[in-house]
Amino acid sequence: MKWLDKIPFPTLIIIAVLLGLAPFSPQPHLVEKLQMLFAGTLSKPIDIFDLVLHGAPLVLLAIKTVRHFKYNN
Repeated sequence: MKWLDKIPFPTLIIIAVLLGLAPFSPQPHLVEKLQMLFAGTLSKPIDIFDLVLHGAPLVLLAIKTVRHFKYNN
């Protein structure tokens, strides 16, 4: 996980926000795909790919944040 430690927080935050909210209208893909997941209608491969693509930076940011506080205290 050292590669994740090398990514600066500001860069990862910008990527997470931009991909998490893209497209900005009418509704972000991440919100739409999470609604589909909770409704049980997330079945097309392209929709699953969209969820992974738009959600991955947020997951990486969360992992980096936990690692930062765990190992820097």
